[in-house]
Amino acid sequence: MQIVIIGSGNVAYHMAKAFSLKNTPLMQIFGRNAVELEKISEELKVPYSTEHLEEADLYIICVSDNSVENVSKMITKKDCLVAHTSGSLPKEVLSGPYRKSSFYPLQTFSKSKELEYKKIPFFIETENEKDQQLLFDLASQISDNVMESSHEKRKYIHLTAVFACNFVNHLFARAKEVSDSQEIPFDYFLPLIDETVKKIHEIEPKSAQTGPAVRNDVRVLELHEQLLKDESLKIYKTMNHSIQKMYEL
Repeated sequence: MQIVIIGSGNVAYHMAKAFSLKNTPLMQIFGRNAVELEKISEELKVPYSTEHLEEADLYIICVSDNSVENVSKMITKKDCLVAHTSGSLPKEVLSGPYRKSSFYPLQTFSKSKELEYKKIPFFIETENEKDQQLLFDLASQISDNVMESSHEKRKYIHLTAVFACNFVNHLFARAKEVSDSQEIPFDYFLPLIDETVKKIHEIEPKSAQTGPAVRNDVRVLELHEQLLKDESLKIYKTMNHSIQKMYEL
């Protein structure tokens, strides 16, 4: 099967790398950013182009949600399958005469960070059983965790991921601002962060909650609020209010 990956960002890089590691040949990586495409091409030994899109059996679109529809219009071949990798978009956003699908990897991707691809859950959706089996078999080359998912279900998967990953990472960034302001090395907090994440592998997150809000320790809460200002203070108050509402404090 001839496969083309469209995109030059984090997801495109890791999809191309995952296939390459499994000796699944890629026909081309296509995109706008020649510098990034060249880096990927040199590392993975895959041809790239910013001008000519090769004809393929499967196109995997790995671009931002805002660009998926426009990029999909570049594919004019009728007898092919096109998949986007978005967690929030329906397959119907793809605009062309081809068969439409989604191929969503549930993970946070950075080019500088190695990943264990076999642990990444993949959620697939297609228009027919034949294409479903095709994408299932393809994803199974990369991952041990492949599932079918409707767009309706995938929206909630993506929403959960935003809470569990993007929001949590933002809190790390805000926490580092606080530690940096007092010249406290953020490395001191990494064991705490690691243990917090490890804990929810064994305990329900709600049961694992600790801290002044769940204890309703008003003295500590007020002390912390005096140390904060602007956005960090708003976040602190919002998070504590949410914790107290969950535990009806």
